[in-house]
Amino acid sequence: MALPAFAARALGPPLQPEQGAPARTTCPRRHSRVEAELAASRPGSVAASVRAGPPRGVSLGFNSPPLQDKPPKTFSSLAGALRAPLFALLPRGRRRRMHDLRRRWDLGSLCRALLTRGLAAVGHSLKHVLSAIFSKIFGPLASVGNMDEKSNKLLLALVMLFLFAVIVLQYVCPGTECQLLRLQAFSSPVPDPYRSEDESSARFVPRYNFSRGDLLRKVDFDIKGDDLIVFLHIQKTGGTTFGRHLVRNIQLEQPCECRVGQKKCTCHRPGKRETWLFSRFSTGWSCGLHADWTELTSCVPAVVDGKRDARLRPSRWRIFQILDAARNFHYITILRDPVSRYLSEWRHVQRGATWKASLHVCDGRPPTSEELPSCYTGDDWSGCPLKEFMDCPYNLANNRQVRMLSDLTLVGCYNLSVMPEKQRNKVLLESAKSNLKHMAFFGLTEFQRKTQYLFEKTFNMNFISPFTQYNTTRASSVEINEEIQKRIEGLNFLDMELYSYAKDLFLQRYQFMRQKEHQDARRKRQEQRKFLKGRFLQTHFQSQSQSQGQSQGQSQGQSQGPGQNLSQNPNPNPNQNLTQNLSQNLTQSSNPNLTQRENHGSQKQGSGQEQSDSSTSNGTNDYIGSVETWR
Repeated sequence: MALPAFAARALGPPLQPEQGAPARTTCPRRHSRVEAELAASRPGSVAASVRAGPPRGVSLGFNSPPLQDKPPKTFSSLAGALRAPLFALLPRGRRRRMHDLRRRWDLGSLCRALLTRGLAAVGHSLKHVLSAIFSKIFGPLASVGNMDEKSNKLLLALVMLFLFAVIVLQYVCPGTECQLLRLQAFSSPVPDPYRSEDESSARFVPRYNFSRGDLLRKVDFDIKGDDLIVFLHIQKTGGTTFGRHLVRNIQLEQPCECRVGQKKCTCHRPGKRETWLFSRFSTGWSCGLHADWTELTSCVPAVVDGKRDARLRPSRWRIFQILDAARNFHYITILRDPVSRYLSEWRHVQRGATWKASLHVCDGRPPTSEELPSCYTGDDWSGCPLKEFMDCPYNLANNRQVRMLSDLTLVGCYNLSVMPEKQRNKVLLESAKSNLKHMAFFGLTEFQRKTQYLFEKTFNMNFISPFTQYNTTRASSVEINEEIQKRIEGLNFLDMELYSYAKDLFLQRYQFMRQKEHQDARRKRQEQRKFLKGRFLQTHFQSQSQSQGQSQGQSQGQSQGPGQNLSQNPNPNPNQNLTQNLSQNLTQSSNPNLTQRENHGSQKQGSGQEQSDSSTSNGTNDYIGSVETWR
């Protein structure tokens, strides 16, 4: 559409090259530059206004919209025509040349173009390389005309086969320790799953000397008989988590029946209506809330025998009689670092815990209010600060683990006037160490995986899922300075010494059990190799004896006539060479010196050769018979 007359007069005549201008060149870059200079030399032209824009080398912007080759819009008024950009009023060819010049200034467009062309070139080269490889390998399967199509289909088939293999491998071997993927030469060594959970070295220097009987804990637990596991639950030691493992996470012939909404589970023996576990989640607090060693040893036999109404004040000889009769009562417990346990109990008391239901029965009676005063006057001790918690001299949180593991009847129960304090502390500590050492099992909160391992090896009972080590607890969130920590350690000095003793014994038991496991595995491998070797020798020499017997029978049949009988050879022994070779191999592998002496004696003695051969044959047959019996 033509422009209005007034618009054409305002714009002037179309641009024409002046006379004497240089001829058009074949180089588009030089030609565009020359035309731009010519257009800029004419005053009042549109090109001059465009040329007066940004200087050379400066772009209007990396995100400037591209030029669209569309005809200029018609406007119904002069104002609309004046508002239109003058660049759009240029001829199409000149607009394209000006746009090319502007594009050269745009560095972003240049980078994008280079990147696109580079990637296209790389992809093209890669396609040719793959085509060449497939043509070399699968040449007979592909022709020249349809090479690309068949190569793409074959490549897709290989990719799908690889993905299918990965899915099948993950289904068959979901774990990271699969036996089929133990490539030691190409992968890093698998870390020890029982490495110390506190990131310390797995090996340590023992401080205490324990006997083999103290380190070896192997309980022949008969779940179908009268054996009973008694769990001594100390406050804030992770006993709740361990108690749930006992009723929900053990592989049993008859698992515990746990119903939704109920805290207790029914753990009956197979085929009986008797429990094999005495704990919070199986029998409840039958002997009181968090009953200690003194309460459990006098209460559990009466509860198990159905004598709940029996008197709990037996004499000293009666206690020992009950303990002797209760040899099938296997006590277990969990210990924790004293500082962490103390802080965790303080936070628990802050939230309103009181443990008022604890009986603290000792020697048949609970303590009086004078023997065991209370640290608070209200219903609970909620919101108490740490300083107030530490200042109470009657706080049972102090040295709680020693008190709950010792025999309180040795020190007069809770009566502090029976003996001096120093002597009392010594007796309590030694009693707690002795009871802990003679327990069937004890674990540590800081070593969850090792605790699981030792329990499984002690009772020959396996857990379904592994234990989890929680390094972030409520006690770890409490920030205390060094002074408060030293004071807490001072208030729990007996627990600190007991925990050091327990940790040393625990780690020594763990190392002893691991070494024993490795030795048993090595002995089993040796027995398997011995069995396979004996089986190979037996098969080999049996086949050799059959072949020798057949060859000797054929030779005798050819040398002797049909009228000759076997009277000339009354006792043929076709297996004589077999037994001699087998006896030599066995005696050389077991005792080479004995073999040399036998060989030397056989050279000197000629008359006793048949006797030695028969004895060797008997020894060989005995060995083969023993191998078959073992198999």
